[in-house]
Order: sequence, then C-alpha cells, then structure tokens
Amino acid sequence: MVTGPDGRARPHYHGHRARLRDRFLSGGHAAMPEYELLELLLFNAIPRIDVKPLAKRLLAEFGDLNGVVAASERRLLGVEGATDRVYLQLRIAEAFAQRMGQARVLDRCIMSSWSDVVAYCRTTMAHRDTEQFRVLFLDRKNVVIADEAQGEGTVDHVPVYPREIARRALELNASALLLIHNHPSGDPTPSDADIEMTARIEIACRALDIVIHDHMIVGKDREVSFRALGLMEDPAAT
Repeated sequence: MVTGPDGRARPHYHGHRARLRDRFLSGGHAAMPEYELLELLLFNAIPRIDVKPLAKRLLAEFGDLNGVVAASERRLLGVEGATDRVYLQLRIAEAFAQRMGQARVLDRCIMSSWSDVVAYCRTTMAHRDTEQFRVLFLDRKNVVIADEAQGEGTVDHVPVYPREIARRALELNASALLLIHNHPSGDPTPSDADIEMTARIEIACRALDIVIHDHMIVGKDREVSFRALGLMEDPAAT
C-alpha cells in the first residue's frame, strides 16, 4: 500500500492501468517492453488487480509474446494466475494476428510477396506445440486462392494424405501448391519422413499437372526450404 496526496492508502498499482493505457495511446508500442504490452491485453481478462506479475510469469514460461499468444490451453492454465478468460483473450489476439497475416497472402502472387508468406507462416506455426500441415493453393499466375490446414498432429508427427491434397487442388482448380509445416522442437531440419512424404505428394500431383513450388518447414527461429536444399525436383526438368 502507498499513501497518496490526500492521505488515503491505496494499492501500489493504483492508477497503473490508466497510466499504461495513456502511454500506449500517446507513444505507441515501440518503446514498451513486452510485459507491458501483455499487461494491456490482460486488463480485459482480469479486472482491478495488478497483472504485471502474471505477465512476467507468462513471458518467463513461454519465452516471448509469440510463445504466450500461441500457448496451448493446458500449458497456459498451468501458470499461476492464468484463467479461462486469459486463455480466451490470448486466442482472440492470436486470431487477429493470423487473420491480418493471411490477408497479406490471400489473392496475392507469392513470387512478389514471399516475405509476407514467410511472416505469415511464422505467425501461424512457429510457436505451436504440435505439428500442423498447411497448403497454399495457387492459380496459374501463382496467386494464392486458398490457405488450408490439411492435418493436425502430435509433437513430432502429423498425418498427411497426398491423394486428399491432390483431390482438394482439383476441387479448387489449383495449378500449383506451396506446402508448409512446423517442427515444434524448434529445429526445422527435414526428417527422412518429411522427405518421403513430400516425394509422395509430388508423385500424386505430377500426374495431374499440379506443380509443387516448395515445401517450407517452420522452426522456432528459422525456416528451411526443400527447394533451396535440393530436396525437390525442378518442375522445368520434368
């Protein structure tokens, strides 16, 4: 407790929320540490009490804002002070981030917006604690016409069905695909299973004249490209 000018005792954080909001609105987020940005988000989930300790606990547990926002319900609720309302608020923030990233990819040519594609993949997949396999479906001009998750898996495996991917490409009248999946371990190095699965998808799509531009694996801090590693055939050579 602290004593104010009027002699009344108040919690030490009295007025902190208003001051933090004013700083954010007047100066923006650039100069604010991550825990303060997270506090602003937590204000909507937890009324009246000081949420700074919870913000710092969440960052300590999950590493950074990306990790906090992408945290699973089980792990999040294991942090002292986190509640269902906190989980909901973080899922809303995640949905906004993913929709904003997706908007920069859909209906765009990937060849001219590759950095946006990579940024979207990082936002959507880098901090997941289970594997996910996504496909960007492209038209003849390499414009993204659909972005779909094809499978959800465990910490080190995701079921992928090449025939289903090829069938879906036909339904969408897609001419090319970009394959993307994540490695929750953080290491994006392709495994033997990744290489074999990619080859099977290439075979299923080649018969339908559907090109696989690349397969990107997303890790915690970097991505790898099958094309750059020489793990995919050059479409021009087939």
